[in-house]
Amino acid sequence: MKKTRAMILAALFAALTAVGAFIKIPTPISSFTLQIFFTSMAGVLLGKKWGAASQIAYVLLGLVGLPIFTSGGGLGTLLTPTAGFLLGMIPMAWLIGFLVEKRGAGFWNICLACLAGLVVLYVIGLPYMHLILTVYLQKEWTIWQTIKGGMLIFLPWDFLKIILTGLLCTRIYPAVQKIL
Repeated sequence: MKKTRAMILAALFAALTAVGAFIKIPTPISSFTLQIFFTSMAGVLLGKKWGAASQIAYVLLGLVGLPIFTSGGGLGTLLTPTAGFLLGMIPMAWLIGFLVEKRGAGFWNICLACLAGLVVLYVIGLPYMHLILTVYLQKEWTIWQTIKGGMLIFLPWDFLKIILTGLLCTRIYPAVQKIL
């Protein structure tokens, strides 16, 4: 019964992440979305295993062709500059879940776990973005342009999402743990 509940919640967070992709403000090479907010919540509330599973489901559904990514869907998405961030959401959710499981679900622990997850996301997403832009799309694009356009403009928004995740999840966490 617990496994069924966990699977349902993982499916819910996969769906929420998809919804988060459609709430967007475009920029030249990416968009401001709520995907990372829901990925972080999945890690906090579902733990490392089911949080990561929710993001695996989201990514796989998009790669098989469902138009649930900001840029659509299908295997061709892997050749877009933001595909590394999609792939990075899986270890991001896992790490957040791992850290919350180890340190607890207090506000600061959640925020620090989300910050660590964000670092993992950028460590995976930025090199992938730069590779696609410079090798596949053959743009004359510097590393600094990738960092600026792929991370720096998003950090204030990311920090706001981390704080919101901490505030919401400290309240929601006990109820979700009763379900699981």
